[in-house]
Amino acid sequence: MTNVTNAVEMRAIIKRFPGVLANDQVDFDLRVGEIHTLLGENGAGKSTLMNVLAGLYRPEEGTVRVHGKLVNFRSPRDAIEHGIGMVHQHFMLVPSLTVTENILLGLSEPRFLMRLPEYHKRIAELEEQFGLRVAPEAKIWQLTVGEHQRVEILKMLHRGADVLIMDEPTAVLAPQEIDELFVTLRSMTAEGKSIVFISHKLHEVMAISNRITVLRKGRMAAPPLDTQSTTREELAELMVGRKVLFEVAKGLSEPGEVLLSVKNVSALNDRGLPALNGVSLDIRSGEILGLAGVAGNGQSELAEVITGLRPCTAGEVTAGGRVCSNCPPRVAIDASVAHIPMDRTGAGTSPNLSIADNLIMKAYRYPPIGKGWVIDERSAREHAEKLKGEYSILAPSIDTHSRLLSGGNLQRVILAREISGRPQVIVAVQPTRGLDVGAIEGVQRLLLEQRQAGAAILLISEELEELFSLSDRIAVIYEGEIMAILEEPDQETIGLMMAGQRGGG
Repeated sequence: MTNVTNAVEMRAIIKRFPGVLANDQVDFDLRVGEIHTLLGENGAGKSTLMNVLAGLYRPEEGTVRVHGKLVNFRSPRDAIEHGIGMVHQHFMLVPSLTVTENILLGLSEPRFLMRLPEYHKRIAELEEQFGLRVAPEAKIWQLTVGEHQRVEILKMLHRGADVLIMDEPTAVLAPQEIDELFVTLRSMTAEGKSIVFISHKLHEVMAISNRITVLRKGRMAAPPLDTQSTTREELAELMVGRKVLFEVAKGLSEPGEVLLSVKNVSALNDRGLPALNGVSLDIRSGEILGLAGVAGNGQSELAEVITGLRPCTAGEVTAGGRVCSNCPPRVAIDASVAHIPMDRTGAGTSPNLSIADNLIMKAYRYPPIGKGWVIDERSAREHAEKLKGEYSILAPSIDTHSRLLSGGNLQRVILAREISGRPQVIVAVQPTRGLDVGAIEGVQRLLLEQRQAGAAILLISEELEELFSLSDRIAVIYEGEIMAILEEPDQETIGLMMAGQRGGG
């Protein structure tokens, strides 16, 4: 007999894609008024299962019940009519429209007259009820990433959702925004809403969940666990099928000559406003310099200036003795600079090209792959197959389009391409953002191996735990200026400098 205290029951769900069994006999239930985390590695089948619940996919086998009633969703509209809404990892908003206009988009009401002042008021009341503060009249392009997410949540709530699926909701948020999101989610469950929280970040899962279901390779790794009766270590082992080291051994390294030098660099952001103001830093061979700062303080602009993707208005960047600033990216590549960008699909890969094509994007110029104006197809495929195996890229073949890969496998493609060239300088921007615990460990090991091999590494991260674990020194950036570079940093001092207090004072 169906337990009517469950908002959702999914039984024996099977979902296949060409060459992949994404969900294999998966059970999942969500109680009224709870936060139930769906945990697993990238590619474990979490998002696929919830896309079935949200009406985006139809399963080959299995049943779905909502409040005890058997349902068969043919579209997201069917799901929202049954009170189920999904906030996707990549937001689906129209930048040129206001908050209210985005929330009303696609609805049958209002039909002829917008009556925006009336709906501004309704949206403001909804914001007040759930603590989702964002100006209804503001254009989307004027908002922060955290505010974009609030608009997506408000869209679902305005449509009457009482079950909210949050797909990797913290992947693009700063730490302060994550705290605000958690307050919002708790207020929603207090009002009787039920939330599915898709994640792989164990500390967040332990902080927000009532129960946890772990998926591994498309199957349930264990029955649902009560959060209070489990540990991070147990969850990590269930996720990856082995014990996971939460801190990789850094080992000793003797820094050598300066391989990357940034001298008094200033630059503008995409809106033509100052983003960098006289930034200077040197990174030596065999050293990782961590760059700490709240998102939006010039980190991405600095990485782009170094790699030739953004001009600087003053100053100079040299890599391996070659000037790279205000030069095409090819100059930085020829100076043996590797770039691991934060945006994997927009900057790191070409989504509609195959894995093989993405893996040879730098190597195609040189023998044995590049032969004059011609690419040796056999050598290119051998190179791609070799890297696919060495970096454990999970895909049916090297001909698979990169847009079909999970976040973790997409990052492995980027790392394989960038690191296989044995770079002297590595600019790594949020290299573990959005990755699961097993993939994070792998990326961190790779960076430390490159450090041991003599590379100079600039590690830009918003994860302080990661910076402390991997960095030899830590620089703090605030409003485009380096506040200090610390040999022996502590979290309190860095936190104060991230808020703008020079030297922590």
